[in-house]
Order: sequence, then structure tokens, then C-alpha cells
Amino acid sequence: MLRISRVKTSVKNKIDEALLRELVRKKLRVGIKSARIARLSVDARDKNDVVYDMSIDFTAENEKRLLRNRNISEIRNVQYIIGKKKSDRRPVVIGFGPAGMMAGLYFAEAGLRPIIVERGRCAKRRLADVRRFWETGLLDTSSNVQFGEGGAGTFSDGKLSTGINDIRIGYIFKRFVEFGAPREILYMSKPHIGTDRLINMVVGIRKRIEELGGEIFFETKLTDIMEKDGEVRGVCCGDMQIDTDTVILAVGHSARDTFRMLYDMGLPMERKPFAVGIRVEHSQEFINKSRYGEFAAYLSAADYKLSTHLEDGRGVFSFCMCPGGYVVAAGSEEGGVVTNGMSNSRRDGANGNSAVLVGIGVNDLIGDDVLEGIRFQRELERKAYNLGGGGYIAPAQNVRELAEGRSSGKLSGVSPTYRPGVAASDFRELFPGFIYDSLRQGFINFDKSIKGFVSEEAVATAVESRSSSPVRLIRDRERLECISLRGLYPCGEGAGYAGGIVSAAVDGLKCAEKAAGRF
Repeated sequence: MLRISRVKTSVKNKIDEALLRELVRKKLRVGIKSARIARLSVDARDKNDVVYDMSIDFTAENEKRLLRNRNISEIRNVQYIIGKKKSDRRPVVIGFGPAGMMAGLYFAEAGLRPIIVERGRCAKRRLADVRRFWETGLLDTSSNVQFGEGGAGTFSDGKLSTGINDIRIGYIFKRFVEFGAPREILYMSKPHIGTDRLINMVVGIRKRIEELGGEIFFETKLTDIMEKDGEVRGVCCGDMQIDTDTVILAVGHSARDTFRMLYDMGLPMERKPFAVGIRVEHSQEFINKSRYGEFAAYLSAADYKLSTHLEDGRGVFSFCMCPGGYVVAAGSEEGGVVTNGMSNSRRDGANGNSAVLVGIGVNDLIGDDVLEGIRFQRELERKAYNLGGGGYIAPAQNVRELAEGRSSGKLSGVSPTYRPGVAASDFRELFPGFIYDSLRQGFINFDKSIKGFVSEEAVATAVESRSSSPVRLIRDRERLECISLRGLYPCGEGAGYAGGIVSAAVDGLKCAEKAAGRF
């Protein structure tokens, strides 16, 4: 089978095998036996002619001759294989987000019957807890958007875009499809699953692990790591003690009490850059028209990705854009407001939202405490809670007023989707000057790329503070083990080695591969 790239067709056309075969036939002028999409993206650079840009896998007559074409390559089937192990010893996985899930699945399919510990609840109970929080403002600090089966990514758009290039990605996507993700993620250039389908998918992965002899303990938090002579000897989770010499530590970026416990243990960690900002909402109709013009009627909800570097060198960028989605309450601590974004698989909400974040460098933090970034995040979250008036009401501001550095104390434009509700606020009372000024200039620059981005119709909600971990647990580059404690594998986004569902899942597999070598 061969692959041809840079095949284009109008977005008005229905994509099916007959069209794919005809497009390849016209390009190559040979008989095509079969054809299927390998990659599909939307090219909207010319608003007068928005097209699909595709790579197509096909079979044809005399394929060797076709390889002379520089846009054609031969498909090589590369498989990711998990070797079988036999051992009475069992690895432990702490955390059941993307990194912990894939590590647990790897161990289970290798025959190692992992024990998985998750501080939050199973997906069904977690969903009920989260909905109650959004409806009533009653926060459960052990079961929320940050903690529970599937991790923080469960309540998101399920975006699978990533900047990394790794052979494991294809394997991960195929497994996601097997457990309920849409098949389109295998070829879309910006694949997503949607929160509604993510929940069932993570339950399917958990059941597979259990079928293979793995065990999962929900509502169980890591409280200590037992060690002797620089090696792991077990873990304590409240009154439960588990003897093991292999631990995957995939706690996520919001397990602040766990970071403190690990720091007090003396595990080596360091500050790392992170980002904070707001969630901005526009009508999805505006985003569609600004991206696709008259062709918007033929396409699903549009997204955008924006970034700018300011004169002082600081970066401002959009992050985790959720077309047809919702701004959600994502707090995990009492008295702190945290926002995030999510979309369901159909992306059919009236608004689109995205984080707009300001980069925070390690030199922006005061003092010498390694955990100073956590204190910085927490202070913003508590100020946002107070500015909103309590009850997890979020402060919100008209985007034009924010960009112009003023506040009328009123909201206009799109209806904010954040629940339990928003309060008109002045973000000058929330952010330090350098963040506020950076947001203002960032919006002004973004408006040059998307005319109307700064508008009375757009609303900003604060505070987006959990986009990434502000600390990194230092590990050996080759072995992926903690440099001071053998058998401990700091992993995923919380440990500072990933930045999204896919990169966290890849890191989970990498750590599981290394750890399995101990058995």
C-alpha cells in the first residue's frame, strides 16, 4: 500500500471511498484498487476557497513505478508490541489519569497484574459529584474535575493534538478507538474525543485492566513511600500498606498535598515555568465565520490557535481551545476558583472558549521554596474566589474593557457558560500588574489575527491556573527513575514531563516500559 500527500478537494464535497479513488486516479492517471484517508486537515488560508488537505492510502497497479513521485511513499506497518512477563511481584501505579491509565494497561497486558491507587472516585460517581458542584457550588475536594477516574483530561474537549512525534502515539490512538473513541481520531489533524465519550472510554480501559488481574482502589490517597537503602519498598495509602519495589507516580498537576509530602521526604524536585490567565468566550458562529467565511456551513465547529511575544519577551498564547464548548468550574481546594474548558463530542454549544495564558518563568517567583509556583497559583485562585463573592462564583469581565484597561462593572455580549455563575469584576483587582498588562497586549495582538477577537460580545472568566505543573520531579534521563530513589518513576503532567492527554499517555508507556524491565 502507498500513501500520497497534498491531495485537495473542496469542503463542499462528501468524503467517501469513491471520491478518494477518483482524486488519486486524476493525480496519478492509473487504476486505483482501494483508497482510504490517512490524514485530513482543513486549509482555510484562502477564505474564498477553503479545502480539505489530505493524505490518502491506496493500492494501485504497478505501485513500484509510482514511488518515483515525491509525494508518494510506501506504507510500512510498524507495530508496538508488549512483551509478556511472569512475576509474583506487582507494580503499583499512583494516579489514574492518562499517564497512569496507559502505564496500568501496559502492566496488565504484560501479565504483571498492577495495583492502581486513585485518590478520586470512579467515573460514574465522579460525574455526579462534578455536576452537583456546577449546579450548587458544593465542592467535594476528593472528587472533582481534577481528581478521579480518567484524571483532569476527562472533563475537557479530549483534544489529542500534540507537538511530540513518537511511535507510541499510533498505538495509543488505536487503543482509544478500541475502548470507545471515534475512529476519526486516527486520521484527523486535530483529533478530539469529547467529554461525553471520554468517560465511557476510561471506564473501558479500567475494566480491561481488571479483566487481566489488575486491581484499582478508588478514594485512596498516597500518604507515604516506604524506602530502604535508596530503593522503594512499598507505599502507604492511609491505613493500607502495599509492598512493592516498583511505583509509577502519575499524580497529576493538582495533587498539591502530595507534592508537599514528596518534598518533605527529600525527593529531588525543581521549579519549572508554567502559565496562568483567563478563559475567553466568543459565539461559535463568530469563530466559524472568522475562520472559514462562507464555507463554515460545510464544516464542524472551528477552532483557533494564537500566540504572541511581547516586547519584554513574555509569551501570551491561547490554550486548550474548546469549540462549541463550556467554561467549567475546576477547583479542587476549598475557597479557590479555577476555570477550565470542555466540549462534548458534537461540539454543538453556542459558544467557543479558550484559555488565554501568560507565561510565568521561575524568575517571576519570589523566595527559594521549590513549591513557590503552587503558592502563586493558590493565591490567584483565592483572590478570584473572593472577587466573585464566594460560592465558587467566578469573576468575569467584558473583553473590550479588559483590553482597554477599564471596567464598567457590567457584563455584555455572549452568555457566560461557567456554572455556578459569574460576577462582573475588574481584573486589575485580581492579577499582578505584569500579568494584567500582558493579557491586555495579548488580546490587542490577537485582534490583528482574528478581527473582532476584542469585542463587547466576548467575555473573559478567571482564573485559569492549572494548565500545567509548576514543579518537576527530577528523574534519570535514561532510566526514567527518580535520581535518589530506585524503583520510583515520576511520570506524566504532574511530574513535569507532559503537557496534555497524548504526551502524558506516551510518558506513561515509556515509564512502564522501563519499569517492566525490573521484572
